[in-house]
Amino acid sequence: MKYNRILLKLSGEALMGDQNYGIDSDRLSDYAKEIKQIVDQGIQVAVVIGGGNIYRGIQSEGAGFDRVQGDYMGMLATIINGMALQSALESLEVQTRLLTAIRMEQVAEPFIRRKATRHLYKGRVVIFGGGTGNPYFTTDTAATLRAIEIEADVILKGTRVNGIFTADPEKDSTATMYETITFDEVFQKELNVMDLTAFTLCKENNLPIKVFNMNTEGNLQKICNGENIGTLVKF
Repeated sequence: MKYNRILLKLSGEALMGDQNYGIDSDRLSDYAKEIKQIVDQGIQVAVVIGGGNIYRGIQSEGAGFDRVQGDYMGMLATIINGMALQSALESLEVQTRLLTAIRMEQVAEPFIRRKATRHLYKGRVVIFGGGTGNPYFTTDTAATLRAIEIEADVILKGTRVNGIFTADPEKDSTATMYETITFDEVFQKELNVMDLTAFTLCKENNLPIKVFNMNTEGNLQKICNGENIGTLVKF
């Protein structure tokens, strides 16, 4: 087994499936099954989901909201997605805990690092909602921060493409995929892996990132077992 403790980062848009917004129940169920496979192997799993399928803070100014208000609305969207994933996992009899950076005791536990680590030791999937609890930070940054705090072995960034490419593979058919790439090369080539704050945090804390296609069945388990899937960003 390659990894003992992972943080899985999913985008909110990934939960939409083929819809224009909201949550696709089939896609959610597929993700829950993928996560259950690695939990059953004894791997400790934490998850951060974006909120872009419900609300994007950065678009809020055009809708008449100021950026701070919009970002808080986006944080609440991540909690809704976290609750949905929690429900999907528990329907498969996977124990979970939803921890939020914004206090809402009726819905979830407040984020406390030691509590999160304890849940992981007990084999529970820990879902982090509410971003960092602060505006102007993305869920990529929240995922990186939580991964460092819980001492995860790696951030697994599940996307709809197979890895990191020389160009956007959905727009450029000649784009080729990197199997491995260094942090410095990503900076030099100006590749879009994560936002700069999150990426810099990973580099400074020696936290590798694996970018892979979450929509391909079995990929998550293969990565955790050491198979060469996706692109590894290393030092």
